[in-house]
Amino acid sequence: MSEKPIVAIMYDFDRTLCTKDMQDYSFIPSLGMTEREFWETTNELWLREHMDGVLAYMYSMVKISKDKGIPLLREKLVGMGKNVELFNGVQGWFDRINAFGEQRGVQIEHYIISSGMKEIIEGTSVSKSFKSIFACEFLYDENGWAVWPKTDVNYTNKTQFVYRINKGVLDVANDLDLNRSMPEDDKRVPFTNMIYIGDGLSDVPCMKMMKAYGGYSIAVYQKRDGKVEELLRKDRVDYIFPADYSEGTGLDVTVKNIITKMAVCDVLEKENARQLKEIK
Repeated sequence: MSEKPIVAIMYDFDRTLCTKDMQDYSFIPSLGMTEREFWETTNELWLREHMDGVLAYMYSMVKISKDKGIPLLREKLVGMGKNVELFNGVQGWFDRINAFGEQRGVQIEHYIISSGMKEIIEGTSVSKSFKSIFACEFLYDENGWAVWPKTDVNYTNKTQFVYRINKGVLDVANDLDLNRSMPEDDKRVPFTNMIYIGDGLSDVPCMKMMKAYGGYSIAVYQKRDGKVEELLRKDRVDYIFPADYSEGTGLDVTVKNIITKMAVCDVLEKENARQLKEIK
């Protein structure tokens, strides 16, 4: 475990770090479909069969690809990541924030918690910036074709990954240690050292979790249409900013201020612990 306090910054991906749903850039066009056609097909299946919405879109990816005779291969999905359009400033954001954390005496770790495709995210230019990517993923058969959802990250189970980061149990197959009772002092990243950045209602469970346990939540947006203000008005999020990660923007300055506060709080807590130990 690092001697420095760890600050975990967690991100949704679609419309948080990139401009639209990641399937829209390359995957849907590769099927010869429009974005509207694909998502209408998926939503119809979801509502008709009363399915989990994420499982519905994953099933649609497999079914439509199979029907059209187009191999849905892992390497193909990873390759599509290079066409994902990131918001302004995202490209240099992670190194810049890591350096700022170093200056403040804390170690910054970045995580993805997304209902998008892990394979596509792994193909983006920023994938190496994340300690872990928690996202939807396919199981592949002996021929390399996607056949079944391996991991499903839906809007409500996103919170389990916050607990995984909190306890340092990053293997999604390890539920035993995730559910094991653990003293607060043994948890790898305190909730108070967490920041969650997302774009809307699908992120509300994680945002509310941050507010409940002393972390911070930030909603980013492309166009201010009233929905994001509602999140702030109803106390579901701490801050709202345009999705611009460039140096000196409101988002950049606020995240740095939060990191500074976390670093100072850690120093004060250590001094308190030192004094208590000294008088025992």
